[in-house]
Amino acid sequence: MLEPALYLIPVTLGDTPIDQVLPTYNRQVIVGIRHFIVENVRSARRFLKKVEPTIDIDSLQFSELNQHTDRKLIDTYLNPLREGEPVGIISEAGCPAVADPGADVVAIAQRCGLRVVPLVGPSSIILSVMASGFNGQSFAFHGYLPIEEGLRIQRLKQLEARVYAEDQTQLFIETPYRNLKLMQTLLQVLRPQTRISLAADITCPDESIHTRTVSEWKKLLGAARTDEERQRLVPRCPAIFLIYK
Repeated sequence: MLEPALYLIPVTLGDTPIDQVLPTYNRQVIVGIRHFIVENVRSARRFLKKVEPTIDIDSLQFSELNQHTDRKLIDTYLNPLREGEPVGIISEAGCPAVADPGADVVAIAQRCGLRVVPLVGPSSIILSVMASGFNGQSFAFHGYLPIEEGLRIQRLKQLEARVYAEDQTQLFIETPYRNLKLMQTLLQVLRPQTRISLAADITCPDESIHTRTVSEWKKLLGAARTDEERQRLVPRCPAIFLIYK
């Protein structure tokens, strides 16, 4: 029988085979849980069926946690754990509570002295740092940059300054359809010698991870004559941008 705890259950980053990125132990944990806190019920149900096709989905209880959730309800999601039953958190992709609303539940569990158990699984943030060739001892993830162009340029200059002043890798993301626009802004704002790593579709069949200087990216994109060629260089899919010296 599974011990009562809040289990942080990683999810694949795309349509990657489960056994390629998740340990067998995760399945053993999942089948022992009946109460789940999820970012999206539909995708969570699909993930659970992928992990264990025989699971009785209709017997499970799901509590949804996203930007639409009433914050006053979050504490009640842990009531099954308080009563001695294990509870699982499932994100949309990657590791729960890392750039993810699940962190709010974990914070409550820690304040209440409830056991928290993180499970092993793919993190696009960690994997992108590993593959970039950048400083893996000091790095910072900033999520989405400001949308307004002036503020975005100001923020990028601040992050580049931290690269050189603090020897720290800087990471951020963008919505897939704006990846190319962000890359073009980077090439306009950053120093020619600053390196940019673009990690797209990590762990998926179309995975693409490339590190080049600003000058080298400019040459490559400048030589691209069609949208198809540009999208091969800067894919329109979930990606992480990293900058370093």
